[in-house]
Amino acid sequence: MYLDSEKKKEIFGKYGQSNSDTGSVESQVALFSYRIAHLTEHMKQNRKDHTTERSLVKMVGKRRALLNYLKRKDIERYRAIVKNLGLRK
Repeated sequence: MYLDSEKKKEIFGKYGQSNSDTGSVESQVALFSYRIAHLTEHMKQNRKDHTTERSLVKMVGKRRALLNYLKRKDIERYRAIVKNLGLRK
């Protein structure tokens, strides 16, 4: 599998409070971004995989919703996570 528990701990440790911080918005957005990047590469090779395309679109929407929530609650944390992940906005 492309995303094992060690990789998750690494992502949570880098963007969250600790290695087991799965609930913070930053760690969730980082995990979604990693998964979106993986699925985007998959879609480049398998352009007719509609199930994966639907999952990718849903995941992008979930990440966007989390980012909108973070922007409403704490604009500084929002700006920091967008800068760290290299997202457009």
